[in-house]
Amino acid sequence: MNTREIDAVLHTSVVGRIGCHSDGRTYIVPITYAFDGDSVYAHSAAGTKVEMMRANPAVCFEVEQLDDLANWRTVVAWGEFEELHGADADDGLRKLLARLAPYVTSTTAQPVSGPDGTFHGIRTTASEPVPPSAGRVAASGQAPVLYRIRLTEKTGRFEERSTSGSERRTAQAGDMYT
Repeated sequence: MNTREIDAVLHTSVVGRIGCHSDGRTYIVPITYAFDGDSVYAHSAAGTKVEMMRANPAVCFEVEQLDDLANWRTVVAWGEFEELHGADADDGLRKLLARLAPYVTSTTAQPVSGPDGTFHGIRTTASEPVPPSAGRVAASGQAPVLYRIRLTEKTGRFEERSTSGSERRTAQAGDMYT
């Protein structure tokens, strides 16, 4: 896959997997995320994943799109974990919430956009919009950890078959990860 195709997969997906490694142990976990063209933005409660990424910020990130076993795309990327604070955390959370807003299905929490379509926050039942900078608390009672993965390397692979099944297109060897 070329860079444009790889970025398209990263832009259109909302669930990916982070692989992190620390103290001789590898951990892979799914996350919801937003991609801005350079970095993956996400949040998490403090726990195993965050502690491992703090100890070793070199991580791997994987996303796939599966239509069926003959039509799929997958991207693997490597990058550096960076915990966000202050204005960077607000910016990252705004990107993340704007990307995930279309997937909010709760009748008690809905995204709020301005006239120009920009994301302004989440409105809960009978409330004013809650901006991204509002102090959020995770179920654990702790503030969530906002972070980004600055991607330094990306690769992708795919397979596509025509609707008749007679033609098959796959990534070239130079485009594949091994």
